[in-house]
Amino acid sequence: MSSSNSLPSDLEGQVKFLKGNVTGLLKEVGMATVTSTDPDFAAKAGKIQGVSAVIRDAEIQWLNPDNEKTFDAAALNVNPASSGDSEPYFFLQWGHTAIQAPAAWNAGARGKGVKVAVLDTGFFLDHPDLKSNIASSASFVPGEPAQFKSIPNVRTSSHGSHVAGTIAAADNGLGVIGVAPDAQLILVKVLRDSGSGSFSWMMQGILHAVAEGADVINMSLGAGLPRNGKFLDENGNMINDTKAVQELLNAISRVTTYATQQGVTVISSAGNDGNNGNKDQSLVYIPASAPNVISISSTAPTGWFNNPLTTNLDGVASYTNFGTPAVSFAAPGGDFSYPTNELSSLGIPVWALDMVLSTGTERGYNWNAGTSMASPHAAGVAALIIGQNGGSMDPKKVEAALRASADDLGKPGRDPYYGHGRVNAYKAVSAIQ
Repeated sequence: MSSSNSLPSDLEGQVKFLKGNVTGLLKEVGMATVTSTDPDFAAKAGKIQGVSAVIRDAEIQWLNPDNEKTFDAAALNVNPASSGDSEPYFFLQWGHTAIQAPAAWNAGARGKGVKVAVLDTGFFLDHPDLKSNIASSASFVPGEPAQFKSIPNVRTSSHGSHVAGTIAAADNGLGVIGVAPDAQLILVKVLRDSGSGSFSWMMQGILHAVAEGADVINMSLGAGLPRNGKFLDENGNMINDTKAVQELLNAISRVTTYATQQGVTVISSAGNDGNNGNKDQSLVYIPASAPNVISISSTAPTGWFNNPLTTNLDGVASYTNFGTPAVSFAAPGGDFSYPTNELSSLGIPVWALDMVLSTGTERGYNWNAGTSMASPHAAGVAALIIGQNGGSMDPKKVEAALRASADDLGKPGRDPYYGHGRVNAYKAVSAIQ
């Protein structure tokens, strides 16, 4: 990382002289990715004029799809009640009801002309509910294309596709509908399909999204970094380097700040560790805690399908991270805490119907729960706001619109669970008009 937002002259030549190899240039923020087999390379490279820090590119598990609670909806074939929408599964999307998305659509807000970048695992690029809204796709994971690779009996659902569908599944009479059904998707693979990845892939993905003209970036991913600098590397070795962690945070901050300066609203999931950020501050969650990032906690009903008209849709999800100022807003993320395995009248477990239904399988749908599902609800609302504003919009104004329109739940004012409140699509777009 350079001492400014520009790289030293002839950096590649100087790195090569030190027996290193430049693998990527993040010129917009004065950073580069480098590999070397020399154990002393970092110390040597740190002496290059204009270089302020040489940071280890840690690789971690940002999310674990194998541990997710999922339920496949491929066999479900029911027609909607009088929802006013032609999507067959729309009546199961309780999250849209919670944030008043249908009322926002009826007011003319659909996200048209807005581009939302999804930084995630791989995607089902030919999914019938997604492909018409995909503007572009790219991968920053070496050796893995943007297309998700199903592995029978191991991994057949795509976290990235599920997230993308919540934001902008098309209004096409198939399956589900996104919060912003007319928005365009920039799909950026920054994690392996297994959920692991390096910090540099995420940072490259952010810069790519900016270059592609994204109005919103959604990152349904996260990791807790120890503030004291003690952590295990990918080989299981204990690392004790407070400065290294701080420099890594500085690098990420530079990238998220750049994105915001370029007019991009950056939104991230708050995390699923049930961490109370007010009491336990041993970890800093990235990217949720990075500067200019809007962090989203998760809400959910309990037993919604049994009483769809009266069940509270805004309960605090059992797993969500919380704390002030760790949480900016709340949004529907679903839960699996319903206490029994009873089946609904659809033949689907009641607990599964409390989760979020989206485009997670190759040509079908599944339910997932997590702040990963809450963040795209908020990103979709941001897209509706920007669309109603006529296009590009200052991220601070987008956040202000979210704040002014959010439903103030929990304790009055900003609270640890809901932040400034649970996002409300209809109120948000009504304020813009």
